[in-house]
Amino acid sequence: MTLKIKYVPNLLTLLISFTLITGFKTHAGPGGGNTWEFLNLTSSARVASLGGKNISLRDGDLNMVFHNPSLLDSTMHHHLVLNYVSYFADINYGYASWAFHNKKTGTLSAGIHYINYGKFTETDQAGIITGNFSASENSLNLSWSAAIASRFTAGATLKVINSSFEQYSSTGAAFDAGINYYDQNRLFSASIVMKNLGTQVTSWYRGAEKEPLPFELQLGITKQLEHAPFRFSFLYQHLQDFNLVSNRQADGEPKNNSRLENTGNELLRHLVIGAEFIPVPSFSLHAGYNSMRRHELKIEKKASLAGFSWGFGLQVNRFRFGFAQARYHLAGSSNHFSVSTNLSSFYTN
Repeated sequence: MTLKIKYVPNLLTLLISFTLITGFKTHAGPGGGNTWEFLNLTSSARVASLGGKNISLRDGDLNMVFHNPSLLDSTMHHHLVLNYVSYFADINYGYASWAFHNKKTGTLSAGIHYINYGKFTETDQAGIITGNFSASENSLNLSWSAAIASRFTAGATLKVINSSFEQYSSTGAAFDAGINYYDQNRLFSASIVMKNLGTQVTSWYRGAEKEPLPFELQLGITKQLEHAPFRFSFLYQHLQDFNLVSNRQADGEPKNNSRLENTGNELLRHLVIGAEFIPVPSFSLHAGYNSMRRHELKIEKKASLAGFSWGFGLQVNRFRFGFAQARYHLAGSSNHFSVSTNLSSFYTN
């Protein structure tokens, strides 16, 4: 009888989380202690170009509902969005969603978020290859929103989550909730969002303990200039945990920073900044900066453009196309492709 050794999910998750999410060089951060970190990966080219996180842009973009369900509104009726991301090490992921409005129930949307880690080699104890296996995760997102006041909208998303790593699997559920304030006259929007409040229903290993989900609180604002084609967004991430900076260096030695310096580093680590240039409605340019990503993934001797991102949006007939590139590390960038349309434009009542 041959005893097989297989790449089990804990090892796979550890490697993926360490190398692709928390960084190639050890820095402090909120990642690494949770399961289903893929829930935080943005698929939208627009959001990726704005630093990877945005919860306050309100202009009819259905992709924004993935980040904040309170941005879902009746103008998105019959909108469809499709996204694909070419990630690292042959990993790819994406998100697709469709929205529907009903006067009695409010506005609803359904979406699927998936990540495919590719194929892996299976060996026996002697290292002889015996086959291959795959690894993937997905989440079915059901969102709802409704106006609660003249300028306030509330929304919620239910996520049904599943993981499949060779013969091991896991299921669970999570909940997002958000509130958005929008002043159309002042071109100002502000939101607060609670993300990924939930639990594993079943764990990967038989009898294994359940792991926490990547819970997060976010606060964001967006302001468009009245007399110039610019729009700026600011997001403060991980409100539930102010201490994101380690007091030790990568080699384990303590840092000799002052209290003021440590506080400043903490404040900046939470900040995500995005800017849009919109000269005409059919075309826009975007740029973003994610401070935590830069500090966690940069190489001390050569930081490069880690943490920065850029992209554009282009309207062609009934379709809106988007592309973005987000720089993570010297090893490479993620490339995001998006397309959206209003299905109602293809037919008349």
